[in-house]
Amino acid sequence: MTNDIKSKIDQELTEARAVCDAQGADSAQCAAAWDAVEELQAEASHQEQIKPKSGFEQYCDSNPDAAECRIYED
Repeated sequence: MTNDIKSKIDQELTEARAVCDAQGADSAQCAAAWDAVEELQAEASHQEQIKPKSGFEQYCDSNPDAAECRIYED
């Protein structure tokens, strides 16, 4: 997870707690604040799942006809 999204999650957590303390845990504003936190956490999870391509994969993307990049099927 990048530091940027982690700091944004921390900021939204602080804001959600403050909104819920001020407006009440059952308020629509509190629910919306926690929804924002959950969306950021989901995005962070999604970003962690994306695996960067290796140098070989990048080479094969650029040179699909190269002998070492050929895929043979039975």
